[in-house]
Amino acid sequence: MLYRCLYFIGLLFVFSSCSSDDGPGYQEPYQPGQEPEGEEEILSDSELLEKVQQQTFKYFWDFAGENSGLARERSQDDAYGGEGRNIVTIGGSGFGLAAFPVAVERGWISRAQATERLEKILDFLEEVPTYHGAFSHWYLDDVAQTRPFGDMDDGGDLVETAFLMQGLLINRQYFAEETSISERITELWEAVEWDWYTQGENVLYWHWSPTYNFQKDLKIQGWNESLMVYVLAASSPTHSIEPEVYHQGWASNGAMVNNRQHYGLELPLGPSYGGPLFFAHYSFIGLDPRNLSDQYANYWDQNTAHSLIHYNYAIDNPRNYEGYGENSWGFTASDNYEGYSAHSPANDLGVITPTAALSSFPYTPEDSMKALRYFYEEMGDKLWGPYGFYDAFSEEENWVADGYLAIDQGPIITMIENYRTGLLWDLFMQDEEIQAGLDKLEFNY
Repeated sequence: MLYRCLYFIGLLFVFSSCSSDDGPGYQEPYQPGQEPEGEEEILSDSELLEKVQQQTFKYFWDFAGENSGLARERSQDDAYGGEGRNIVTIGGSGFGLAAFPVAVERGWISRAQATERLEKILDFLEEVPTYHGAFSHWYLDDVAQTRPFGDMDDGGDLVETAFLMQGLLINRQYFAEETSISERITELWEAVEWDWYTQGENVLYWHWSPTYNFQKDLKIQGWNESLMVYVLAASSPTHSIEPEVYHQGWASNGAMVNNRQHYGLELPLGPSYGGPLFFAHYSFIGLDPRNLSDQYANYWDQNTAHSLIHYNYAIDNPRNYEGYGENSWGFTASDNYEGYSAHSPANDLGVITPTAALSSFPYTPEDSMKALRYFYEEMGDKLWGPYGFYDAFSEEENWVADGYLAIDQGPIITMIENYRTGLLWDLFMQDEEIQAGLDKLEFNY
């Protein structure tokens, strides 16, 4: 999922509802042209947020892998040589798992249903091959075996593992009274050998393969979506890294800081225009950025500026693409009319990805609401489907994606919830091991 976003690897759903029974069930393909009509009455902001969250959650509940209960990588059954529906994603599943407490709190599923599904997911995670405790990027749902993601990528993926652990630790906190759940999550968490992935250096490496060892040779260095990796690595009670790994590896001895300016906004970290917006979302499903800072940045300021830069860029619209404006903005990794790319103002193909603006609700609530109403009320007959908004669209190209991706759906539910209640931030930040890790890295929070 994630390094594919950074390296712009081109990658080559299904009407159901959150019913009262727990069965995941295989869903028949959702046919274009069968999109449900939008509501005739005007929904309040709260009602619309709830509708979008609940509809999007169906991707992780009704469309989950039949054997694993994990999130399918994408909805198109003909993807990846016909394996599309059989591939489950570890990072995307972490985002979906983080939404389980939201679903219980909002009454979409019962607590008993959630724990039953969690037991099923844990059964699968305990069965699949792991690599010094880290999980692979993809697994095959039916046989519980690693499905290679790409060249020399048939083993552990530390970034995917971090996003899975983020979701699991949120559930460990929420379901603390269900000792079977919490103890099994703890065993998986404590098994990850974060320190081993340093190769004895002051940096973490993204991949390890039993076939290719560390030949992939991709260091996890900032600024990108991977802050969570270093926070978890520092927080591990069994395989913790030293602070030097964070400062020298992730932050490159401070070289991560560049203090760019765009549209009059100070941007401490990141590439030109901040990069794709998933940088501001993936690690912050659990990490609460509201009071989070270290010697390199204030992360609330960083993420808010990043979101506003995207908003202002869409208004500026220097390439004059059809449909851009204050009501239609947001660029991140997603499908497009040519394949797949990590869209950003610096890689602008005329494509808007709904998750970008919607997952930015905590940072830009008014501007995100304008985008939400446009997506739902103006584009809804084309863009709204069985699992919420389709992945992306381009008015310039008269194109709308024909499916969904787990990594784009999950942050919509969770970041909207953090805007509404702060639930997932509260759960994750209450974890005493996470607090110890943040203290170790000298964060203020």
